[in-house]
Amino acid sequence: MDTAEQKGHPKGLYLLFMTEMWERFSYYGMRAIFVLYMTKMLLMDDAEASQIYGSYTGLVYLTPLLGGYLADRFLGNRRSIEIGGVLMALGQFVMFFSASTSGSSAITLMWIGLTMLIIGNGFFKPNISTMVGQLYPKGDRRVDSAFTIFYMGINLGAFFAPLISGTLAEKIDFKWGFLAAGIGMVIGLITFMLQKNKLLVDNENKPIGMPTNKFGIAQLGMVLGSIAIIFFLMNFKTMFQSDLDIIGYLIYGAMIVMPLIVLTDKSLTKEERERIMVIFILAFFVIFFWGAFEQAGASLTIFADRQTDRTIFGWEMPASYFQSVNPLAIIILAPLFSSMWLRLGNRGMEPSSPKKMALGLALISLGYVVIAFAVYGLGMMDKVSMFWLIALYVIHTMGELCLSPIGLSMVSKLSPLRFSSLLMGTWFLANAAANKFAGTLSALIPGSGEEGQGAKITYFLGFEITNLFDFFLVFIVMCGAAALILFAMSRWLEKKMHGVN
Repeated sequence: MDTAEQKGHPKGLYLLFMTEMWERFSYYGMRAIFVLYMTKMLLMDDAEASQIYGSYTGLVYLTPLLGGYLADRFLGNRRSIEIGGVLMALGQFVMFFSASTSGSSAITLMWIGLTMLIIGNGFFKPNISTMVGQLYPKGDRRVDSAFTIFYMGINLGAFFAPLISGTLAEKIDFKWGFLAAGIGMVIGLITFMLQKNKLLVDNENKPIGMPTNKFGIAQLGMVLGSIAIIFFLMNFKTMFQSDLDIIGYLIYGAMIVMPLIVLTDKSLTKEERERIMVIFILAFFVIFFWGAFEQAGASLTIFADRQTDRTIFGWEMPASYFQSVNPLAIIILAPLFSSMWLRLGNRGMEPSSPKKMALGLALISLGYVVIAFAVYGLGMMDKVSMFWLIALYVIHTMGELCLSPIGLSMVSKLSPLRFSSLLMGTWFLANAAANKFAGTLSALIPGSGEEGQGAKITYFLGFEITNLFDFFLVFIVMCGAAALILFAMSRWLEKKMHGVN
């Protein structure tokens, strides 16, 4: 093992690093400009754009269940990554054509592009992370640092994407922003395909991620059927002129059904059932965290565009640039947080997973306290300093570092081996619900249109939202209350974890 460690990391890790970096560049480049494209070019109101954003990002977290299943049973990781990469590149190019036209054609092309991106992500997302672990023998101590390096690839792509796609979209034309995202995906895909056979091998030089069974007509039917279903779901409201949110029903319904399926399994022991209950309870709280955090691509982008002073020495910074603050803050702060947890652990003072997650929710609430203070008494046409918004993103990043790395590790520790994949899928399902919820919350933002014309009043659980202060107050109370409840429950949850921290 020492010899292996002295050799550093396998070269395959850096291939996966580059592939993931370009895929995240593609995803976050599109995400940075998506709501702006809908409100500025397609002339949708804020609520409609927010709901579409929530449906898109929600389904992005739902399809990895299908992609992971097909990869495990038939395709293998390599082929799944290639299929996903091709579909996502095509999806971005279709978005380019959507932004090159107008009217109903632009909207129809947008639905096609989003469908390809959602299905492509389902094939790509669960498989590239899996391959990182396969590069190392069991018990290799380099695995943790390998995932840290891989995580930096994600954040590098997420950092540069809004700067490049955002500049092209907001300063020239939205179609060039989508084209840049598509080109980024193509670069990542070509890099992967050229180097996979040489570099993606285990410690015994055997290829990893190879197909396991023949991919036949039935499996192809599943993929094509899924594409048709996703397109139908995304296009349902337009096709039938209906306000029925069937995507929301699908995602939230799955969040109720999945725990019932797992917890009623008769093979579970009392201890296993209690540990699984902890996973589901924490997954519920995670919905509030990501529902507030993911405003970054929706209401906070609208706020950055319309009511944030973005002028620097006479040059107006694109609103999408603010979405680069989070990945940059992660790159800077992640080593500090890792060191802090290690030091606290050495002193026997490291908080349990539920307490860390409660702290994450509290920091999300604090971020909204900062921005609510900035907008108090603000008129519809007034603007605040960009530093208030930057402060919010930095505080939210600190919350993410308390919660996000803890979640996946906790699920893997608490899950019985025979349910590990299903429970990991359920955890991603919570992220799907959170992103859909984020769109629903973003739709509550007061005002409508580029200049705030037709300002509207919205309601959340009977609370009237007439201005931005009221809007941000929803997140302060929601996440603050969730943090307090989770902290109060943490000791009980720790007992139900039966020694797992």
